[in-house]
Amino acid sequence: MVKVRSPASATVINAISTGKGSAFGIELYVTADVTVLNRNAKKEIESVCKSLDDPDMDTALMHLCVKYAYEKLLEYPDFNLKNITLNVETKSDIPPGSGLSSSSAASNSIVYGTLLALLEEANMTMEDTDITDEDIVNMGIEASLECGITKTGAYDDASASYYGGWKITDNYERKILYDYLVVYEKILIYIPNKSLYTAQTDVKAMKSLASLVEIAFSNAINKNIEKALTLNGFLYCAALNLDSQISMDALKSGAKAAGLSGTGSAYTILVDNSSNIDEIKDALSKYPGKVIETKPDNVGTVVLR
Repeated sequence: MVKVRSPASATVINAISTGKGSAFGIELYVTADVTVLNRNAKKEIESVCKSLDDPDMDTALMHLCVKYAYEKLLEYPDFNLKNITLNVETKSDIPPGSGLSSSSAASNSIVYGTLLALLEEANMTMEDTDITDEDIVNMGIEASLECGITKTGAYDDASASYYGGWKITDNYERKILYDYLVVYEKILIYIPNKSLYTAQTDVKAMKSLASLVEIAFSNAINKNIEKALTLNGFLYCAALNLDSQISMDALKSGAKAAGLSGTGSAYTILVDNSSNIDEIKDALSKYPGKVIETKPDNVGTVVLR
């Protein structure tokens, strides 16, 4: 069995409006366990997939991640496994539909875990291939696009999850433009008692804000994460008719920045040593939901065993 863990990511700039985005890794995780069950499948590759958090969850993305990883390995003459059945199980700390990149984290961990499990079964290692980190990220993105769970490919989310740290990206070109570390020791995540999936959101409304989102993006490029994250959050709350007062209450209580993550429903709140975390939590307690206290993840995807 191979176990791979990938972090969630929080939005600095949502890429739907302009195609350019920014996100950073946080210490909430999806862990994928991948095991070769047998070599008796009727097809070249079959997968038995399950979320341990939600056994009724749609597993289409999981199956596609396995498919893309297997097809990549078929490019190598020394890899000759066929009729393989894999068991894939995921465990997640990330609330689904929260805008914290649960699908990107799942894709990264499943693709990487599948590659390692199949190579191990074939008595090969990653060193026997020329598969790169970018190949792994892109396989997960292609699976997500095929599933229809992302509109831009979410390269900003996927790269922040895979590599960790703070990434500023061109999502259409799938290119990291700037790569920074996140210096805040603590992050608060407010999660309302509802989910809002990207596929359900108003793209036209978000694209109408492109010129204003560019201002937020310029702040991100200049490493002003506080202005970028907060402005982006207010803009997308307006476009999606979501409650920006949540961010205002956090800011008035001493947060350094606060804004919507992705298209919601989570809000990311940056705090430092001068912030009174209890005061911020108290200000948000009037809203139905929960506040999670976590940290930035500057490491990214790791193999646990």
